[in-house]
Amino acid sequence: MSAIYILSIETATPLCSVSLAKNGETIHSLLGPEPNMHASSLTCFIEQLLSEAQVSMQQLHAVAVSKGPGSYTGLRIGVSVAKGLCYALDIPLIAINTLDAMFMGFRQQYSQTEGKQLFLPMIDARRQEVYTKLLQANGELLEETKALIVDRQSFDTYLAEGYTLILFGSGADKFEALFQGEERIQVVPAFDSVAGFQDAEAYAKYQQGQFEDVAYFEPYYLKEFMLSTPKKLPFL
Repeated sequence: MSAIYILSIETATPLCSVSLAKNGETIHSLLGPEPNMHASSLTCFIEQLLSEAQVSMQQLHAVAVSKGPGSYTGLRIGVSVAKGLCYALDIPLIAINTLDAMFMGFRQQYSQTEGKQLFLPMIDARRQEVYTKLLQANGELLEETKALIVDRQSFDTYLAEGYTLILFGSGADKFEALFQGEERIQVVPAFDSVAGFQDAEAYAKYQQGQFEDVAYFEPYYLKEFMLSTPKKLPFL
């Protein structure tokens, strides 16, 4: 089998991450040590990644990018860089739903399942709101990607049906105190979304020819970017 190299970019969350996969297996990855380094460091990370893996740009067969939902600015940067590489190298662009990649990565790290479990990958959308979707342990989708304002009663329907809910990702961390004492809502803290979680699905999409139109592809923002206007002081 010839080697298929796919570069993956993840900028949907505060952490900037890139990975390189060979035939769907991650062979090298880099994760930014600080949040919100996308604009200043993404291209440098890619150059460093390829150099350390001893793979040239010309050896890449495709670029995969986290398409969202997530950070408006982060997604724009990641998709812009991915599209630029695809244009320059004349290779296909592959888009991966950020929440799907998080779920696959979580299942790799926490493979044990017990009883009736539901999984909610969460990306922080400020205050009590998150971007999330609801999946069963086998990956079957129960609720589509959406913006959700979470309170103590958000999951009562599933709790009444006997499910245990597992929350993880940058959006889940802020709910540890909210669900403290609720045994059937487990918050897994400090779970980061990284580019390597995309690698297996990116390779599968490459084999199936599931590519994006490089010219017209846009990130999946879910919500439009909103600029806040400062209130005028009374004496102005």
